Amino acid sequence: MRRWAMTGLAVSTAAAAIAVTGCGGPKGPPPLRQNSQSYSFTIKPDDSPPHARQDILYTIQVFDSKTRQPIENGEGQLFAGKPIDPDAPTGPQSKTWDGMTYGPEIGTYHAKLNFVVAGTWAVAIRFRRDTLRPLERIDWMQDVFDERPDTTKAKSAGQP
Repeated sequence: MRRWAMTGLAVSTAAAAIAVTGCGGPKGPPPLRQNSQSYSFTIKPDDSPPHARQDILYTIQVFDSKTRQPIENGEGQLFAGKPIDPDAPTGPQSKTWDGMTYGPEIGTYHAKLNFVVAGTWAVAIRFRRDTLRPLERIDWMQDVFDERPDTTKAKSAGQP
């Protein structure tokens, strides 16, 4: 009798776990949350960690840090850099950047980066509410994986 009770408990626990994971929750990686002096940012890439030589689309929500109201029609740029020579961190860099495009959601901006090489990149956003306000900047480090293998070349060359 005890064995049946334990089996029933294991089955119900497994069913509950499947039900929770099967719910239509948010897809993709969790967002990154950062704050500057005046703004609160929620940064959501479509793939994380990204792969080299692949376009990564970022959705960035910007809120006023005091009132939590979304910031509409602001100006911003998403950019990243990686030193070419690890022994000279202030030397030449591989760089990528994109201007943040507003909308269509309130307080939401979109930008795209393409990391050309794998490794650890310094990524940043500079943003301002309007031209009368100073630019504010947030920074983070991003690991980038090696590029994904291209399967279209093998198929187009007639190889299996």
